[in-house]
Amino acid sequence: MGRKATTISLTAQDRNYLEAQTRARTIQAQTVNRARILLLKADGTPIDDIADKVGINRKSVMLCINKYLEGGVENALFDAPGRGRNTEITDDEKAWIINIACQKPVDLGYAAETWTYAKLTEHINKNAEAAGYIRLSTIHKSTIHTILDEADIKPFRIKYYCENRDPDFDSKMHNVLLVYKQLSMRFDEDGNLIPWEEDGTTIHVLSYDEKPGIQAIATTSNDLLPDEKHSTVSRDYEYKRLGTLSLLAGIDLQTGEAIPMVSETHNSKDYVEFLKILDKKYPKGDRIRIVLDNLKVHTSEETRKYLASVSGRFDFVFTPKHGSWLNMVEGFFSKMTKQMLRGIRVNSKEELAERIYLYFDEVNAEPVVFHWKYKLDDIDVSEEIITDTLPLKQSS
Repeated sequence: MGRKATTISLTAQDRNYLEAQTRARTIQAQTVNRARILLLKADGTPIDDIADKVGINRKSVMLCINKYLEGGVENALFDAPGRGRNTEITDDEKAWIINIACQKPVDLGYAAETWTYAKLTEHINKNAEAAGYIRLSTIHKSTIHTILDEADIKPFRIKYYCENRDPDFDSKMHNVLLVYKQLSMRFDEDGNLIPWEEDGTTIHVLSYDEKPGIQAIATTSNDLLPDEKHSTVSRDYEYKRLGTLSLLAGIDLQTGEAIPMVSETHNSKDYVEFLKILDKKYPKGDRIRIVLDNLKVHTSEETRKYLASVSGRFDFVFTPKHGSWLNMVEGFFSKMTKQMLRGIRVNSKEELAERIYLYFDEVNAEPVVFHWKYKLDDIDVSEEIITDTLPLKQSS
């Protein structure tokens, strides 16, 4: 009895690739024959039968199979340019592959935003001959992966960054950092506050922002508290939405006091109400300097009308666009989310507001003064801070 014919193992991707080679009309006949050999052997066809089907001698069939076992599909299909060397791809061919990988598939007529190696290989195989790179019409996905990996290009990934769209980003950032630098000089070695005055006027500096869309969410059943059976709080997946609230808050950068205002809306009227809270809080005649972003409600006509009625009371230092991270209150909001808002459940929006105010009471019981360190060594404390008083615009 003769020996049972052995087989080689092909992945689904390798099989699809080899089948595509057998159907191609623009590659060498020997490449087609070698692809057929591998497919037949993978199906368990004996060596002699493969030689008869393909029309070559038994030795050539064995050589093709051995090359596959030694180096995979690419090694079996293509002859190396020199003895003992694998098939090489020229620098021009690599540059063309990299150029394709650095374009978006959607710009080349595909639906996807980023490449997969399979789609990138398919595109290169289809377009290589027209581009003058016939060799690449049969290149395998693994080879493309190696080329891109060597170039440290990963076309299937997206890495997010913040686009600097403000032409005055650097100057605005410098102005904000100047505020923080001068503030740092207002504390003695023991951390005690030295009153800040300009032209004999006391200055109170605050970092301000809004946190809109805080959701009031109620549970539909009671939470199960930790016990001998449960190590964590257990909660039913079902919940009920009760609406949202907005938080307007400022941090006094000299005392650390956090000043809140909760509202059901988020508009200019709310912002003006918050400014009125600050006006009542600080002694008359003192100036209130606020670091904030340039949101529309902060510079609206309604806001300007109010500021015109308290001329000289407020001035503003605006962070650059997409530079909200420069505002210290953002760190406070982040801490608040982790400590209090994460997983919060209430029975009404009124309860949510009460708990937000309670959190501020707890924070203000032991206020922490916020300090900024990033890039302050590059700031000259003697420079003049550029502020905006937002005067009422003249009507045309």
